[in-house]
Amino acid sequence: MLDLYKHWDGPLYVIVAKTFYNASSVILRESFLGLSPGYFAAHLPLYPLFIRSTAWLVGSLPSMLLWPVIGTVAYINFFYFFVKKFGLSQRPFALAMVAAFITPRFFVVRSIGAPETIFLFFMLVSIYFFIQKKYLHAGIMGGLTVLTKSPGILLFGAYGLWILEEYFRTKKAQVAWVGLLLIPLSLIGVFGWYAYAYGDFFAYFNSGYYIHLIFPPFQVFDANARWVGTGWLEDILFVYMFYLLTLFSLYTIKKLRVAFYFTVLFFIAIISVQHRDIARYSLPLLPFGLIVHEQFFTSKKFIFILIILLPALYIYAWNFILFNQAPITDWAVLR
Repeated sequence: MLDLYKHWDGPLYVIVAKTFYNASSVILRESFLGLSPGYFAAHLPLYPLFIRSTAWLVGSLPSMLLWPVIGTVAYINFFYFFVKKFGLSQRPFALAMVAAFITPRFFVVRSIGAPETIFLFFMLVSIYFFIQKKYLHAGIMGGLTVLTKSPGILLFGAYGLWILEEYFRTKKAQVAWVGLLLIPLSLIGVFGWYAYAYGDFFAYFNSGYYIHLIFPPFQVFDANARWVGTGWLEDILFVYMFYLLTLFSLYTIKKLRVAFYFTVLFFIAIISVQHRDIARYSLPLLPFGLIVHEQFFTSKKFIFILIILLPALYIYAWNFILFNQAPITDWAVLR
């Protein structure tokens, strides 16, 4: 369990759960892992709040692992509901089961201290409500998405593009669209808390956390870059190819037009990320990739292949979890 507990960046979210960005707290003043108090502003508050909500019952570190599992169960079940509700697959249950195992990187983030599965759940629920024209609900869930991970703000951009298309088509605006403002307001609220805790409204950007967005795109193919460090990057091209195919396929599905706009914005962001771990950064696009290629992913041939490769999936996960670990020697502060 210690190997799971010290996988990056799980322990950092535990520190936020314990201190909630209070720069005067003993934990932050003692520079956990040599990190400055401001560094933790890069880790948004919703996942730490979830950790804190159950830490009294199971302990901080088990709570850190509990919520990604809860997020996974919620996401996979809602993905099944989403696909079935909109008639996006003839085999929605099979597609949902594939979604639980399809990528090795997803299999890792659902097993360690990480907010991705929670993000995926809130993101998909927000898009569902938007498609159902329940804009206030979409705004609330979109706000929770932003409070989990900052790329959630791209939902607001996608909704804005859809609204522009709708307005140019009908020349009508709807008051209900105002509810979507909860998405940027949620992020502004976090920055407001940072202004109170750190005395810096822009603490997220001044945290010392490396912002991986670099323009022009495709600068991940720089072996000398700090967060790349290798020339063996051909797998990233396959990730780009898969999601670009997803983008063009989404355009033809009218009921998923807002998902198309989200994929456009997110894909632009992904090709601009200078980090070796593109597989993790691109996970929010995965549900839409599964949906548009559902006939392939639910075929008996693919499921048979997936079953054969399950041992490799587990071996990859064990190897990666043992590799990407924080150098923690004193556990007292995390318990």
